[in-house]
Amino acid sequence: MASGGSSKSASEGSSSTAGGSLQQRKHLSSVCDTCKAKMQLVADLLLLSSETRPIVTSDGVPLAETFDQCRDTIIARTKELSILTHDIQSQLNMGRFTEVGDRLLEMADLVVSLTEYSAHAAYLAAVETPGSQPCLPGLVDRYKVTRCRHEVEQNCSVLRITPLLELTPQLLLELSQNISTNLKTLTDISSLASDRSRDRFAKEQFKLSVKSMSTSGTAFMACVREVKTQPTELSRNRCVLFSGALVQAVNALVGFATEPQFLGRAASFSSEGKGVQTAVLGGAMSVVSACVLLTQGLRDVAQHPESSSKMADYRERLRNSACAVSDGCTLLTQALRERSSPRTLPPVISHSVN
Repeated sequence: MASGGSSKSASEGSSSTAGGSLQQRKHLSSVCDTCKAKMQLVADLLLLSSETRPIVTSDGVPLAETFDQCRDTIIARTKELSILTHDIQSQLNMGRFTEVGDRLLEMADLVVSLTEYSAHAAYLAAVETPGSQPCLPGLVDRYKVTRCRHEVEQNCSVLRITPLLELTPQLLLELSQNISTNLKTLTDISSLASDRSRDRFAKEQFKLSVKSMSTSGTAFMACVREVKTQPTELSRNRCVLFSGALVQAVNALVGFATEPQFLGRAASFSSEGKGVQTAVLGGAMSVVSACVLLTQGLRDVAQHPESSSKMADYRERLRNSACAVSDGCTLLTQALRERSSPRTLPPVISHSVN
C-alpha cells in the first residue's frame, strides 16, 4: 500500500514536487513535535519520577503478570524499534516525508509501549526483593488520567495552530475521535471513583467534574462539526474558543482526581529493589532519550531546505541518534537480563532517575 502511494507521488510530475515537498516537510515537522511531546511525557511520568506503582491496562488488570513476560515483550519491542529507525532513515533518504511521518508515529507508539513495559518490569523486579512492600491501588490511576489530559491538550493545540486551509475533514475527524476517546476514559475512571469513594464530597465532585467536562466537550464538538461543513475563520475561531473551556474542565477534573487521597499507597522498595528499579528505568531512559534526539533531528531536516549549509550536520546528527537508539536498546536488554547494570544510567539523567 505504502509503496503504491509512493509510486503514484513520483509519477505525478516534477512540477508539483517542490510545493508538495514543502507541505510534506511542514507536516513532518508537526508530527515530530507531537511524537516528541508524547515520548517525553511518558518518560517524565514513568521513568524520571521513578514510579513505584504497576502499570495497568484499560481493563484495570496488570500489563503483565511476571517480570519474564515483560522482559520478553520489551526485547521484542527493541527489535521492532531497530527496524523502524532503519526504515525512517531509508524513507528520508528517498525524500518520502509522508512515509517518514507515518513511521515516526509508529515509533512513538512503540516507545510508549516499551516505556510502560519497562516501568512495569522495574516495579515487578523491585517488589520481589526482600524488604520491599507492594503498592495499594487507589481510586484513580495517576498515569492514565494524566496521559488523557495531555492527549486532549495536544489535540486541541493542533486545532489552534493549524491554518484553516490545512484543517481537512480527515484531520478534524482524527482530532475529534482522539479527544472523544480520552474524554470517555476520563469519564469512566471518574464515574468508577465516584461509586467507590466513601467520602460524600468526593462522590459528588467526581460526578460534577464529569458533567462540566461533558458539557464543555459537547459544545466543542458542535464547533468542530460546524467547521467541517462551513470552513471559515469564524467557525475555526469558535473551535479555538470552546477548546479552551474544554481544556480547563479537563484540567480541573484531573487536578482533583490526582489529589493524594485518591491515589492509594505507593510501593516501598528496599535498597536492593531501588537498585534494580534504577537499572531498568535507566536502560529505558537511554532508549527514550535517543528516540527524542532522533525526532529532533528529523524536525531539523524537515525545517531546512536540502541546500542549507547545515544539512550535512543535521543528517550526521540523525545518524548518530539512530546509533544511540541501537545502543540504548542494548543497554536496556542487558539491564533486564542482569537486573543490575550501572552502565544503563547515562550521566545526563542519572540524577533525575534517582
